[in-house]
Amino acid sequence: MFYVIVILIHLGALVLVGAWHANRIKTQEDFAVAGRSLTIPVLVGTMMTTWIGTGSLLGHSEKTCEIGISAIIIPLGGILGIMLISIVAARVRRFEKITVLDILETRFGVGPRLLGTVALITAYLVIVSYQYRAGGAVLFQVTGGKIGSLTTCTQIAAGFIIVYTVLAGMFSVARTDVANGVIMIVGFVIALPLLFGKAGGLDGMREAFAESPTRMDLFGPISPLEAVNLMLPAFLLVMGEANLYQRFFSAKDVRTARVSSLLLIPAIASVEMMIIATAWVASSFVQPENPAHILLIAAKDHLPAILGGLMLAAAVAIIVSTADSFLLVIGTSLARDVYQRFINPDASPRNMVIFSRAAVVGLGLVAYAASQASEKFLDVALWAYTIYGASITPAMIATFFWNRATTAGATASIASGAIMTVLWSVASKNGYLADDSWIASVDSVLPAIVVSVTALISVSLLTPPPREEQWRPFVKEER
Repeated sequence: MFYVIVILIHLGALVLVGAWHANRIKTQEDFAVAGRSLTIPVLVGTMMTTWIGTGSLLGHSEKTCEIGISAIIIPLGGILGIMLISIVAARVRRFEKITVLDILETRFGVGPRLLGTVALITAYLVIVSYQYRAGGAVLFQVTGGKIGSLTTCTQIAAGFIIVYTVLAGMFSVARTDVANGVIMIVGFVIALPLLFGKAGGLDGMREAFAESPTRMDLFGPISPLEAVNLMLPAFLLVMGEANLYQRFFSAKDVRTARVSSLLLIPAIASVEMMIIATAWVASSFVQPENPAHILLIAAKDHLPAILGGLMLAAAVAIIVSTADSFLLVIGTSLARDVYQRFINPDASPRNMVIFSRAAVVGLGLVAYAASQASEKFLDVALWAYTIYGASITPAMIATFFWNRATTAGATASIASGAIMTVLWSVASKNGYLADDSWIASVDSVLPAIVVSVTALISVSLLTPPPREEQWRPFVKEER
C-alpha cells in the first residue's frame, strides 16, 4: 500500500502542475513549444527524461538479463547521435518553427513533409503504445494485481497520460520533466550500490553467474552484427528526433539551445549506464518471470520501503515523461502539419489549441489499441526507431550538411526507408528469409538505411540541384 500511495502522490502532483499551467495556453506556440521560454536547466531536464523512456527502463533491462553487462553498448548509438545533433541545435532554434516537419518542408517542399508526417505519426504512435504497457506493468507490479489485470492497469496508465498531456502541453510537460529527472537520478544513484552489496559484490555475482559466465564479460555474447542491430536504430532516431527538435524550438534563445544540447550528452550517458548496471546487478539474485520487470521487482522486494518507493516513482517518471512528450509531438504534428497546413490554414489560435488537444486524445486512444499488439519492449522500440530513423533522418541530416540534396531525393529517401523497414520486418516474421543464412540475422535497420541513403544520394544527383535560397539558411556559420 505504501508504494501505491507514493505513486499516487507523484501522479497527483503532475496533474496539479498541468492544471495550474492550463490557463496559460492561448496559442499553439504556447501548447507546443512553451511560448519559447525554456531555460537551460529546464531544457536539459526535459530532453533527458524524454529520451530515457521505456526502451531504456524495460527494454534495456530485458536485454541485460539475457546477455549481462555487455548490454552497456546499447545506449551508445543514441549517445553518439546526440553528440552529432548538438552541432545543429543553434541553427534549429534560429528558425523559430514548431515541428521538425516545418524544417523539412522549408528545405524540400510539401511532398517530403507529407511523407514525413505519415512516418512520424506511425513510429511515435508505436512508441507511445509501449509506454502505456510499461505504465501498466508498474501499476500491476506495485499493486500485485489488486486493482485489476495487466490490461486494466494499462488502461489506467493510458488514461492518465492522455489527460495529463492535454492539460497544458509543453508548459507543464517540460517543467515536471525536471522534477522527474531529479527523482530518476537520485533513485538510481542510491539504489545501485545497495543492490550491489546485496548481490555480494563482484564475487557474489560471479558465483551467481557461474552457469553463464559471459554475463560478467564486458564484450560478452554480442556479435558485431547484433551490436549494429542494437545501436543503429537509436542513432538514426535521435538524429531526426522530433522531440529534441521541438525542445530546441522551445528554448529561450539560440545560446540556450546550444548549451543545453551539450549538457545533455553526459546527462543521458550517466542515466543510461546506471539503468543497465542496476539491472545487471539485480539479475544476479532476482529471476523475474518477465525479465523486463526486473528493476520494478528489485525496487519492490529488495530495497528499503522508502528507497523502493523512490525507485518506483522514478520508473513512473521515466514512463510518463516519455509518453507525454511523444504524444504531444504527434498531436502537434496532426494539428500543424495536416490540419493547419492543408485543411484550415486560417485557423485561429484558439481553434488550433482546441484541435491540438483533440488530436492528443484521439491519437492517444489509437496508441492504446496498438499497445495490445506485443509484449516485447525492446523489439517494438527498435522497430519504431527504425521506421522513423531510416525514413526521416537521412533527409534531416542532408538538410544541414549536404547542399546538393533535392526534393526528389528526399522524397525517395523517406518513402524507400519506411517501405523497406516494413517489408523486411514482414519477410523476417513470416520466414521468407532463409533461416540458415546470415541474412536472417540482419535486422530491418540495415537494409532500410542502406536503401534510404542510396535513394537520397542517387536521386539527388540525377535531378537538378536545388536553388541556393533553399539550402543557404541551413548552413549558416554559428555565432
